[in-house]
Amino acid sequence: MNTHAKAGTKEWVGLAVLTLGSLLIMLDIGVLNFATPAMSADLRPSAPQLLWIMDVYPFTLAGLLIPMGWVGDRIGRRKLLITGSLLFGAASACAAMATTPGALIASRALLGVAAAPVTPTVLAMIRVMFNDADQRRAAIAAWTGVLTSSTAFGPVIGGLLLDHFWWGSVFLINIPIMILLVVLAPFLLPEHRDPSRGKLDAPGAVLSFAAILAVVYGVKELAVNGYSPTALTSIAAGLFLGFSFVRRQRTAAAPLLDLALFRSRAFSGSVTITLVVHGTLIGINLLVNQYLMSVLGMRPFTAALWSLAAFPVVALAAPVTATYSRRVRPGNFLAAGMVVMAVGCGLLFFVRTNSHVLFVMAGVALIAAGLLMVKALVADIVLTAAPPERAGSAAAVSETANELGNALGFATFGTIGLAAFHHRMAGVAPRSVSAPDLEAARGSIGGTTAVAGRLTGGTAEHLLHAGRQAFTHGLDLAALTAVGVLGVTAVTMAFLLRGEPIATPAPADPARSLPPVAADPAL
Repeated sequence: MNTHAKAGTKEWVGLAVLTLGSLLIMLDIGVLNFATPAMSADLRPSAPQLLWIMDVYPFTLAGLLIPMGWVGDRIGRRKLLITGSLLFGAASACAAMATTPGALIASRALLGVAAAPVTPTVLAMIRVMFNDADQRRAAIAAWTGVLTSSTAFGPVIGGLLLDHFWWGSVFLINIPIMILLVVLAPFLLPEHRDPSRGKLDAPGAVLSFAAILAVVYGVKELAVNGYSPTALTSIAAGLFLGFSFVRRQRTAAAPLLDLALFRSRAFSGSVTITLVVHGTLIGINLLVNQYLMSVLGMRPFTAALWSLAAFPVVALAAPVTATYSRRVRPGNFLAAGMVVMAVGCGLLFFVRTNSHVLFVMAGVALIAAGLLMVKALVADIVLTAAPPERAGSAAAVSETANELGNALGFATFGTIGLAAFHHRMAGVAPRSVSAPDLEAARGSIGGTTAVAGRLTGGTAEHLLHAGRQAFTHGLDLAALTAVGVLGVTAVTMAFLLRGEPIATPAPADPARSLPPVAADPAL
């Protein structure tokens, strides 16, 4: 088997199929936001049920990434991908046809189970399909560019569907794409597995799932409802379970995770960077979307269309990443990507209540382009840190860091923005506003807008102006914090990784490495 053979047309078409599957997984995380009003009117969920409808999918996905990475390495990645795709299509149909909140919650949980194998499996398959280092980096850059753009295209697709169909259509769109993936996968994608991995470490899988789920739930609870014993207990329990998981992996006969990977500065640094950049993107995007709708007064679909303005910059970043990531040392290139993100956040620091939307989107575009630069190289470092037969487990660690970063970013930057809003609104007290309405107006920009809508004349205008000023101040402070976090991380990683050469594939373990099953002429 030639480990440096160039990929041909079959591999590039296979990459397109893999990317399409990954894109649907990403879209399903956020597209339900647009369908929530119509779904709520139809199913009438309680407040706790609505939260679980929104959260059970990403919670389940995050908790199962590491176990599913191991399963793919063990039984075969193509087999797991096809199984996950079939289950995702079935779960999508169940979600679309749900007639009760409980049924929708169960369907969303099943979607999370089905989605968990896809992303680490896709990355691991890219590792096997593209043995040439330059082609692999180009493939990863293209895959990353599509997924990064999904944050802009997702709301637009959701809006278009909801303008013409019922809320369940946001799930049904998954089914034909998943059928296409299942049909084409046996012809375009190679099989690759490592039967010597032994039996699944079931206690380790349970510990991994429980640890990730508890931490993500606690962090999100802290962000949404502020300090509470429940949130802190959940985080503490998750950290304890995580410590127990690590201890078990040190002694398990067939560990889910090769802890030796973390001895590599490049690998551990990449995981840390993933936490930071994904947290920044999610946290700042959350505030920017609210700014577009609550401060500039856009409808959700209009705001989604404006978000497409960032796409040309992201599209330009993909070939730049593929070209220069093979010429610049990893530490310097990763630092450059984070600097680009910091410049974007720096622009958002200067946003005011009357800023032009193009100025805002320029900042968002730079954040997204910098993320693409970082994520593409991080994925390559992670994949080549492990031999091909362990690539699924390595990719699962990176994707788990994505999910933790999302939760931490939501909590950190959301809390900063909300704290600044509360501080500014504390001194706002129009005389004609009742105490309950004033409390609601000081609680969030959504509350301010709702209360102002019930008032008339100068009082409504004064309250709305104060709320918009306060929210914009919160966005500015969050953006400034992001500049600091990204800057410190960029300098630290440039220093720690200063001796790292451009990533090259880790040699396969001769005792473990097996030829791809796709080499079988019958396939």
